[in-house]
Amino acid sequence: MVGVLQGVLILLRLTLFGLSLGLTLISFQAYSKRQSERLQFAFIGFAFISMGVAVANLTTQVSVGGGLSRELLLLQMAETVPFIVGFVMIYLSLYR
Repeated sequence: MVGVLQGVLILLRLTLFGLSLGLTLISFQAYSKRQSERLQFAFIGFAFISMGVAVANLTTQVSVGGGLSRELLLLQMAETVPFIVGFVMIYLSLYR
């Protein structure tokens, strides 16, 4: 049962990563067609959010694999920074 749930979790995380990369690609295409500061900020924001999703997936695998608490804490901090940068950039794209 646990193995099935782990498989479902992996599929869900891959779906999440795929969706975030899709948003990044769409925002890059929009920026390429019409180069504006707003679209540039949106593209950079989605790129950082995709990076955060990727690092979150790695953090989860390390924590399941029995990672040490200090290293796990550092990974979780590294996971949070791209999300902060990404959301700030999307905020700037909406209000600039």
